[in-house]
Amino acid sequence: MNNQILNPGVYLCGGCGIGESISLDALEQVAGKEYKVPVCRQHAFLCGDEGRALIEADLAAGNVNQPIVAACSPRVMTDQFTFEGTPAIRANLREQVVWAQPAGEEDTQMLANDYLRMAITQAAGTVPTVAAPEGEYSHTILVLGGGSTGLNAALAAANTGYEVLLVERDNQLGGWANKWSKTLPHLPPYRDPQPNTINELITTVEAEPAITVLTGSLVTKTEGGPGKFNVTLSQDGSSRVEHVGAIVVATGWRPYDANNLVHLGYGLNTDVVTGIELEELLTNESLQRRSDNKPAKTVMFVQCAGSRDPDHLPYCSSVCCEVSIKQALQIMQTDPAASVYVLFDELRTPGTAEEFYRQAQKAGVVFIKGKVKSVSADLGVTYDDVMLGQEVTLQGLDMVVLATGMVPNSTNPEIEPAENGAEQLLDDVNPNTPLSLAIKIIDNDAKEVVPPTAEQAQASEPVSAALPGGPLLNLQYVQGPHIPMLVDGFSDSHYICFPYETRRTGIYTCGPVRRPMDMAEASEDAAGAILKAIQSIEGAARGAAMHPRVGDLSFPKIGLDTCTKCRRCTIECPFGAIEEDENSFPILIESRCRRCGTCMGACPVRTISFDNYSPNMVLGMIDAVEVPDEFDEKPRILIFACENDAYPALDMAGLNRYQYSAFIRVIPVRCLGSVPLLWVATALEKGFDGIMLMGCKSGDDYQCHYVKGSALAKERLSKIGETLKSLMLEEERVTMAEISIADSHSIPDVIDGFVETIEGIGFNPFKGF
Repeated sequence: MNNQILNPGVYLCGGCGIGESISLDALEQVAGKEYKVPVCRQHAFLCGDEGRALIEADLAAGNVNQPIVAACSPRVMTDQFTFEGTPAIRANLREQVVWAQPAGEEDTQMLANDYLRMAITQAAGTVPTVAAPEGEYSHTILVLGGGSTGLNAALAAANTGYEVLLVERDNQLGGWANKWSKTLPHLPPYRDPQPNTINELITTVEAEPAITVLTGSLVTKTEGGPGKFNVTLSQDGSSRVEHVGAIVVATGWRPYDANNLVHLGYGLNTDVVTGIELEELLTNESLQRRSDNKPAKTVMFVQCAGSRDPDHLPYCSSVCCEVSIKQALQIMQTDPAASVYVLFDELRTPGTAEEFYRQAQKAGVVFIKGKVKSVSADLGVTYDDVMLGQEVTLQGLDMVVLATGMVPNSTNPEIEPAENGAEQLLDDVNPNTPLSLAIKIIDNDAKEVVPPTAEQAQASEPVSAALPGGPLLNLQYVQGPHIPMLVDGFSDSHYICFPYETRRTGIYTCGPVRRPMDMAEASEDAAGAILKAIQSIEGAARGAAMHPRVGDLSFPKIGLDTCTKCRRCTIECPFGAIEEDENSFPILIESRCRRCGTCMGACPVRTISFDNYSPNMVLGMIDAVEVPDEFDEKPRILIFACENDAYPALDMAGLNRYQYSAFIRVIPVRCLGSVPLLWVATALEKGFDGIMLMGCKSGDDYQCHYVKGSALAKERLSKIGETLKSLMLEEERVTMAEISIADSHSIPDVIDGFVETIEGIGFNPFKGF
């Protein structure tokens, strides 16, 4: 038992059907006789005032300093079971035992006994965590980009009481919004274009004393982490270093290059214009052609010009449809006799934009559902008309407007791309690229540890090669200077749960650099990013983790005495939290760390651990399970379940009273990326008949809260065959299941199907040894 946990106490809850389904006396025997726990108490409802008072009394008397609560899931009642900063170790008897298994059965009791054994063992391997903030932290927020999004972000930060440094590379603020004649409606009744208020916004920002504006400035270097970023700025040939706590990137977008759309007539006729170019022609007077300044009486808008096209932009920019409606309405308002057509494949007007669409219909704008094929030099538009079911060519047009898409400004065209050395290629465009492309596979007993060569690193195309220009922040990280981004240039994040996050802690994106959006959406997006930036600053000052383990005070500790300098922790960390010293030893930047444990799972020599999550602790939990011999005909299946999706799904299965095999034993893990193959091999040697890694969805539309944990686990498991072969075991004994938090209904099929597979193979020959 860890000498820092001198007095554990076990508290058994009988509420929510637990007492009626299993024997609490039998559990008390496990705690008292098997583990010699000095304090073990039963109570009908531990979460009630009396139950909590029972635990608090033992803590106050000094009888207990580490409570172990065997009751409901650790995902609920966290406030109730945290005592003076000491969280209780939890054994999940409710959701994953009595609610998922038949009451009174021997196997149900055995399951409960094992979960208590594992909880006691977990407590023995846990050291109380202590915050370790270092020095002074800056509370200034750097906002990069002085367009509409950046201006709103700066103002939102100032309104919360934070100092702001607003950096814009152009000599004036406002960005693209300076060019708009009018804007999309964002106020009721949402039916007409609204006045452009960018000048008023600029005036407000410039008058705000908490905001320092730097125009004509570039970020040339960024070092440090949350609370302690050192940002080098270049302005008018001189440099300065600013100390900031967090960075919000609001660099916006640029239109897709219409020179690539010759097949749509661009460059063949001056009266084929883009929506951006049309804004400059929209005045209070009737629209005029660029070719001869004559009125443009007949105008066609071509939607998805170069968008949703694998040869150009594969995605939808969403805003283009509304912008074309706005411009069509402006034309009709200045010249009611004009004929305006909108050719669309799919018109996207979500929410209040539907009112805008109806207003355009009432005004006489004609909407044609079809797919454009070509635009000729004489302004003939050929398209496949869906309603008519045939190809149609519309002639006699005065102007054709191409609704081009939005491209994120995720790189800086004014800075040369960085040299693509091996160290800068460790983060791929696709975070789920097989690990074998970046590093040689290391055998399980770490007899040979080989760092990646430049050729191996270059096997994956770097993001800087996919996009023009240099890095926005020029991060001085081992993992490279860019903010990791998706193949289309948008910043990489967990789109559903943490949309503002980047894979660089303390750096947040908002507005069109994150995803296509209009000015009103971007304003709200900016406020969200600022709130996350504030959370990051305050968390760093307390030494606490950010999303998704918000408030966690633990951090990975690296034993350099046994470190082999293999660089796997540096390479596999999804967030760039590990740097290297002059001797190539890993150095943790604590404020960047998200506490996922991927470094722990990557380490082949088990020299990385957390105070409350370590290889030895999990190995002890594996060993704590009672594995029946083969004559009992009770297989044992060990599930390493990701705490973010899989474990909640298991809880929800219990909540819905879905029953599944009682032969499984679940160990929650922070991320599947934290699971080394050693745990799998140890469990098999212990006599477990099967091992399942249950985690989040991987791939291009990943759901992993730590970005690439599931992909890393899948890659590691692909190499398990040699280990199983050396143990003379079948490959089918180890599997991986991708379960989202919404997949609780599929839990019984997944688990029972695997148990059936194991029963068909036969019992593990290691049983009984």
